[in-house]
Amino acid sequence: MKQHVVSALVENRAGTLSRVSGLFSRRGFNIDSLTVGETQDASVSRMTIAVSGDDGVLEQIIKQLSKLVDVIAVRELESSLCLRREIILIKVSADEKTRPAVIQIAGIFRSRVVDVSPSTITVEATGDIEKLDGLLLLLRPYGVLELARTGLVALERGPEVLTVPSLPVPVLSISN
Repeated sequence: MKQHVVSALVENRAGTLSRVSGLFSRRGFNIDSLTVGETQDASVSRMTIAVSGDDGVLEQIIKQLSKLVDVIAVRELESSLCLRREIILIKVSADEKTRPAVIQIAGIFRSRVVDVSPSTITVEATGDIEKLDGLLLLLRPYGVLELARTGLVALERGPEVLTVPSLPVPVLSISN
């Protein structure tokens, strides 16, 4: 199954996330990743939704999302035409002997050590999913104690933007 990334602009108000996630669960679609954040307009949030399925599943998801009142605009972000990033925090077991190796691996992946204790190191990394999975693979032998991932965020490359459709400007007539 192919992973698809859908970007949706939604009303930034209570219940919107619940309605969107409810749509997925009612239709039996699994959400691989879901991130939501305010846009440059505080009344609008951007949802980045990663889902696995064939093209028919994607078409259904986009049609169903478009019908929701809270959804302003929605479309798929083609992987070759967009930037995709995620943040990961990884707490690794690291004593005096293993600490230099963990720090070296973090450096190779251009990640940062954000916390050190006598027995652990916490590494922060940003990048595409493959990069973060690679970092995690190399750190696992040292003992990954805990990790947190933000979920995928994505924007189209170049001048393409997902925008709020223009609303007609009401014409006021003044009568005597």
